[in-house]
Amino acid sequence: MGFSMQHLLLFAVIALLLFGGRGKISEIMGDFAKGIRSFKKGLNDDETAANAPSSPKPAIENRASQPVESADREKVG
Repeated sequence: MGFSMQHLLLFAVIALLLFGGRGKISEIMGDFAKGIRSFKKGLNDDETAANAPSSPKPAIENRASQPVESADREKVG
């Protein structure tokens, strides 16, 4: 079971399609690497947005007092 001329020709054509031209494999791997980098950057952006300190909410003691209406002061019953 050796390789005939047809087998070698077929392998050559497949290799030419995969590796020929402008380096299609390297372009595909470059695009893959860019996708991974942008994915990691997106994860880091989400993480920093989630961990960002929000403005502290004022405590009850720091709130301005509101006047109590006279109807609220009267007891019913």
